[in-house]
Amino acid sequence: MSTRRKFLKTAALTGAGVTIGMPAIGKHIIGANRRINVAAFGVNSRGLELTKTFAKTKDAFVLGIGDVDTRAVAKAQKAVYEINQKRPQGNQDFRRFLDDPDVDAVAIATPDHWHAPMAIMALEAGKHVYVEKPCSHNPQEGEWLVAKQRQTGKLVQMGNQTRSSVTLNKIVKEIREGSVIGRAYAGKAWYANTRGGIGQREKTFRPEWLDWELWQGPAPHHAYESNIVHYKWHWYWEYGTGEILNNGTHEIDMCRWALDVGYPNKVTSSGGRFHYDDAWETYDTQDVAYEFPENKMISWHGRSCNGMPLWERGRGSMIYGTEGSVLMDRQGYWVYDLQGKEVRSELEAGSSVSMSIQGGGSLDNLHITNFISAINSGEKLNSPIDDANPSVTICHLGNIAQRTGGALAIDPSNGRPVNHPDATKLWSRDYEAGWKKKIEVRG
Repeated sequence: MSTRRKFLKTAALTGAGVTIGMPAIGKHIIGANRRINVAAFGVNSRGLELTKTFAKTKDAFVLGIGDVDTRAVAKAQKAVYEINQKRPQGNQDFRRFLDDPDVDAVAIATPDHWHAPMAIMALEAGKHVYVEKPCSHNPQEGEWLVAKQRQTGKLVQMGNQTRSSVTLNKIVKEIREGSVIGRAYAGKAWYANTRGGIGQREKTFRPEWLDWELWQGPAPHHAYESNIVHYKWHWYWEYGTGEILNNGTHEIDMCRWALDVGYPNKVTSSGGRFHYDDAWETYDTQDVAYEFPENKMISWHGRSCNGMPLWERGRGSMIYGTEGSVLMDRQGYWVYDLQGKEVRSELEAGSSVSMSIQGGGSLDNLHITNFISAINSGEKLNSPIDDANPSVTICHLGNIAQRTGGALAIDPSNGRPVNHPDATKLWSRDYEAGWKKKIEVRG
């Protein structure tokens, strides 16, 4: 970087209230007090809440904030300071924290196209990783992330926080044992919202607070356009993965967890962008059916723009068995007999704080505490990446089926489409020159 460019970038960050270099707060390393130094990447909206939760978690210390948006960096620095009176270091380039030996772990809540590449780079740098769902932009990246974790031995926890629910762990154990609804054989996952239209993408001037090149990162680069940053990237295939991975990952994962299944052998999908005529590329309405070799099935029903609830809920998972059904959501569970009469229920402690895009309430606390404890004392992760990734891949398969004609035969040993060239192409993606080499994992 030229001296002038470096000066301009430093001046922009400083003007936004972002600290350059190590703050004067002293070193915090793992020692007698077992403090885990964390750098948070992607701190706009959901990432800000994760950062604050890490700052409040016992034995965790937020040492750094990385975000391409200088405003988000400054806001997160302020939020952490208000919690513990310590101002974390801030930088637009997350890679500076990968170079810092004092950073023990990273928390990733960036757009989807950065999840796996950033996690892989962090593992390569010797850091533990907490990565929000979905853990990948495409199935290939999920495979690479699992392989890199095994190579390095570092811990990777995905942010499907319901895996840390006390009540759901209890009922899932009973479902698997067959002691609550007999033999469980099917699950229905759903999500409904009332999202508005997003208009069209238009080339325009890049905001001064944004490092657009780094925001694009491994995705093919082009001139800045409106209607992408922030959040609307979810609905473009270049960067996002649609509602089935944005929210369905949670509910489909609950079904897979309860039914104790791996990859399906058949996937069918029907859906489209029906509600508005705009630049939105993924699906606002989608039904996906998964059939498993264990003679079980999972169905997904997603509606992004019509919030009509099912069972009086905008989201949830229903598990069907030979002797009854179990409804599960982030607040707890409800058991019903075959006629639909409630038999029993149990709420999660603190469930009055619902888990939205901004915050996960008690489940965030439990999931992050589990991650820190796993690093510190060897506690078992509640959602290790090798167990979390199949749920994400299953969601990807729903999109791939929809994009390639609606039906796929799947190899249940690895989740890959069988004898379908178009689907095989969507197993991965195109990268900006030089990026694939940085994150590809072999072996």
